[in-house]
Amino acid sequence: MPLSVLQKYILKQCYLEGKKLNRNKLVDFYNNRKNSPKSADQVNIVTKSVDRLIAHGLVVGYGTKTAEKWFVREIRLTPTGKKETRKMLGNQLKLKI
Repeated sequence: MPLSVLQKYILKQCYLEGKKLNRNKLVDFYNNRKNSPKSADQVNIVTKSVDRLIAHGLVVGYGTKTAEKWFVREIRLTPTGKKETRKMLGNQLKLKI
């Protein structure tokens, strides 16, 4: 399954934290970017990426549920997510020669 740069960042931060990670820390991904979107868009993009990781079974979300949707406040890695992250961190880029 191909992961975006943001999703890889989320998995890496969860792996390095080792426990539940607050979702608000994930917006830091955009701090050092040249062409970062507006702050409201950043939150929406992070939310969609976290939801997709939850759907793929790589992350578990903790939060509250209303009648219409979930509000995820914290996330943590599943065993499958830990395995995928270890594989991602261990791979090196191959040069096309």
